Amino acid sequence: MNNINQNSIPTIKLKSIVLDCPDIQALSDFYIRMLGWEKDFVEEGDFLDIRSPVGGVKIAFQTNTNYVAPVWPEEPNAQQQMLHIDFAVPSKEDMERAVKHAISCGATKAGIQYCDEWTVMLDPVGHPFCFVVW
Repeated sequence: MNNINQNSIPTIKLKSIVLDCPDIQALSDFYIRMLGWEKDFVEEGDFLDIRSPVGGVKIAFQTNTNYVAPVWPEEPNAQQQMLHIDFAVPSKEDMERAVKHAISCGATKAGIQYCDEWTVMLDPVGHPFCFVVW
């Protein structure tokens, strides 16, 4: 099978989004509780990933002993976010339930919100993520 598409670009697939953190077990456990996902691959102490029972892109966690939580929203001379994850919810009512559930799992709602179509949250080590009505 040819791994080059019609535009001569190699086949490249997104496998996972990797989050640096000081404790891969604690942060992965948060996302497992929040999303209902399961651990998939574990490399002792340094790396693990979780996956949805229905497949798709994984979320991976990599130990970084020098991890510094990002500041959101951004501030001059502070650690900036490298990325954030958007989680889709079907309605505003579902978004409200998702926010309450995420908080019960250990997330916090960001102090500044910019609109009603999404809610910015922070995971237990400060990575921002959003619930978005899509």
